[in-house]
Order: sequence, then structure tokens, then C-alpha cells
Amino acid sequence: MTKKVGIYLFEGAEELDFVGPYEVFTMSNELADHLEEDEPRTDVFLVSEHGGMVECAKGMEVKSHTSFDKCPPLDLILIPGGRGTRREVQKPHVLDWIGARARTCEWVTSVCTGAVLLTAAGPGAGKRVTTHWSFIDTLEDRGEAGEVLKNVRYVRDGNLVTAAGVSAGIDMALWLLGQMYGADHARMVQRMMEYDPAPPYAAEV
Repeated sequence: MTKKVGIYLFEGAEELDFVGPYEVFTMSNELADHLEEDEPRTDVFLVSEHGGMVECAKGMEVKSHTSFDKCPPLDLILIPGGRGTRREVQKPHVLDWIGARARTCEWVTSVCTGAVLLTAAGPGAGKRVTTHWSFIDTLEDRGEAGEVLKNVRYVRDGNLVTAAGVSAGIDMALWLLGQMYGADHARMVQRMMEYDPAPPYAAEV
């Protein structure tokens, strides 16, 4: 069983929004190799409009694996956030690509302000969504989502799953892994990642 995951990369994408889920989905393959059993595998593609290099929000330069035209059929699409979403949401051809891809996906997902691309493109219109706390009011004011939830890590509405900012994408990706391959598999991936959050300054937030 192999699932294909496509992560949309664009100029100004927030690094951890996509690197966190990328680590989850690719660690699933490392688990399969480690166990040397018939464990499920995940092909993960970083997809940019034209392929090639993308400069992200904090200056990280990442080479995408494929372009819009060459991207294979996907089982899951993930849209990260970052300051670049304000520009991407103004591009009809980007929204059309996201909408078309989403129609054939088992799961349609976003992290942080990536939710605005899903609501604008159609898959998130009228749905319950979440986003980074600083973008809640802006997303509500656009009037495309059915409801924008606050103070949650991720929200599911049908096959649409949206995560709050940055690190919340890891939580969402692990949950999705459990939905695709079973909770036991997802727990083992979580353990291999040493993912056991204990923020040192949580008491001061």
C-alpha cells in the first residue's frame, strides 16, 4: 500500500509548516525499512508551480521535486502557510490547481495560513477550519469558511483537515498517518521521531 502526498511549495512558505509534516510522512518509510516488514509506504512530493528552487519565509531554499504539470495523482494534498499565502491567494491559476487536485484526493489539508488557499480555492469553502491565531480574524472576515475555530490544534470537516500554526502541522500529520495506516503505525512513527512535546515556557504563555 503506497500513498502519494503532495506538499505545495511557494515563495514565502513557512518552513516548519511543511518540514514537520514532511518528516512525519517520510519517517513512516524509515519505520518500514527498520522493521523489514510489509509496512505501508508514502511517496512525498514537494510541488512548486514551475519546479526548481523555492525561497521560504525564513530564507531556507528548498528544491521542489516536481511542478504543477508533472505532479502525479495524489492521495493527500497539503498547503502550508507563511507570508506568501497573501500573494498566492491572488493567483487564479494556483487556486484552480489546488481545487482540481483536491477533488481527487482522499485528504485535503493545510497548516497555518494555508487555510486561506483552501477556502478561496473551494475545498474549504463553507467548512469548519482553523489557522494560526494571528490570522483568525482575517480568515473570518473573508467570509469563505463556514466557521473558523480558535484554540484548537487541528480541525476535521469531512476529508478536509486544517491545522493551526507551524508545529500543529506535526500533530495533524501524525493523526492523518493513523487514519491512513492505523493508529499503531502512527504511534511507532511518533516514537521514532522522539515527538513528546514539553515546551519549557508553557507556564508563562
